[in-house]
Amino acid sequence: MARLAQTPGLTDVQTSILETVREFVDKEIIPHAPRLERADEYPADIVDGMREMGLFGLTIDEEHGGLGESLLTYALVVEELSRGWMSISGIVNTHFIVAYLVAHHGSPEQRAALLPRLATGEIRGAFSMSEPGCGSDVAAIRSTARRDRTGYVLDGQKMWLTNGAYSSVVATLVKTDNGAESVYGNMTCFLLEKEPGFGETAPGLTIPGKIAKMGYKGVETTEMVLDGVAVPDSAVLGGPEQVGRGFYQMMDGIEVGRVNVAARACGISIRAFELAIAYAQQRHTFGEPLAGHQAIAFKLAEMATKIEAAHQMMVNAARLKDSGARNDVEAGMAKLLASEYCAEIVQEAFRIHGGYGYSTEYEIERLMREAPFLLIGEGTSEIQKTIISRGLLKEYRL
Repeated sequence: MARLAQTPGLTDVQTSILETVREFVDKEIIPHAPRLERADEYPADIVDGMREMGLFGLTIDEEHGGLGESLLTYALVVEELSRGWMSISGIVNTHFIVAYLVAHHGSPEQRAALLPRLATGEIRGAFSMSEPGCGSDVAAIRSTARRDRTGYVLDGQKMWLTNGAYSSVVATLVKTDNGAESVYGNMTCFLLEKEPGFGETAPGLTIPGKIAKMGYKGVETTEMVLDGVAVPDSAVLGGPEQVGRGFYQMMDGIEVGRVNVAARACGISIRAFELAIAYAQQRHTFGEPLAGHQAIAFKLAEMATKIEAAHQMMVNAARLKDSGARNDVEAGMAKLLASEYCAEIVQEAFRIHGGYGYSTEYEIERLMREAPFLLIGEGTSEIQKTIISRGLLKEYRL
């Protein structure tokens, strides 16, 4: 076994893409991540490099200037980027979800106007559901869009926007009172276009500033305040006839997002393992390398086994979605297992480093701050268990 998390059955194109990304990660991300992360500095040069490689258009079809690759290819790329620095994967993840939503649910006019620019990275996307008073409880959204003579007027406050400042289009879920019996049928997704930056980036739309975080630095996470934002009917994702379909559109996007989070968790786990197995062979105690002690060797064995299990579940969920099948249960399983295992693997790597693991000079310290995010991003572990159990009870109903 040359390395962990191998994926059989890849095409030559997929293999070439992954080799290119892996080389980019080793040369351009891993050496620079410590400085950028400590400074909480946006990785502009790295982003430019990803644009040159075409990563922002990885899954956008060739007709619109992208590479036309699968969710599996994208997930494996995210795994590699996260091995270098999780924040980098965040920059492309929300962009990818927006591109997916436009490609699969957008109107022909929206696809023609947005996808070519999203593919080149000329504009980037952000994705907004959460609010100060709700996260996983999507039904509790309070932001609204009300009809006026020329379209809609949006008001409210959104939270936790990755790419909130650097994005030019934000897929935003709000409530619309369109008479549906279910609260979920009274939600609509709008594509809000704005200028990149902080402050008032479109009339009535304000990005106040970065939210301070324990990890996941470099990439900005922001609020978004909507105060009388006027948009035409054409801003509804899919066009005016898709009013009230926003919740279902967003959940489709979240399914692919959960595969992405599983891939991030796998990437961080692989990096934690790489650091741990290297340190365990370099550090000597009681006259032999740490790896020579059975207690440490067993830790390494368990870490590697968990990585393989999580990786294969992530690959299965991606391939299922690529086949056109629904993958909510499988994506939930992959996200649940990969994120929980990631937290365990990173902590074991931290323990292997001993006191040095607590020093900011060692990379494992950063991973300790990043891994917890994956336990809550794109739905907590408890939400994943709810999704999984409901799907199983439906499938095995007596």
